[in-house]
Amino acid sequence: MGFYLGEIIQETNAGRLKGIQREVACYCWFTSQGEMTPRMIKIMDEEGRIHTIQEIRVLCSEPKNYSGIATVEYICKIRYRGMEETVKLVYTKENCKWAIIRV
Repeated sequence: MGFYLGEIIQETNAGRLKGIQREVACYCWFTSQGEMTPRMIKIMDEEGRIHTIQEIRVLCSEPKNYSGIATVEYICKIRYRGMEETVKLVYTKENCKWAIIRV
């Protein structure tokens, strides 16, 4: 008698997500194959004002697992307050939320 344990998935765990995370709202564009690309984000500053960032250039993206939670991580160049910064945009599949982390 044999046992079926379901689909065996070998996923690498990237450990814990490092850096200060700030929640953002993200507008995405989807290809016909279902791949998403961030096009615009909205972020709230310390005073509660919402800033819109439309200049986003995705350098690379990669699916990752942080502590067993499936995410998609995008390394991006953004223009924020007149300066260009490199950031990570992290999409958490479990709760459909976006976060930004300065690199």
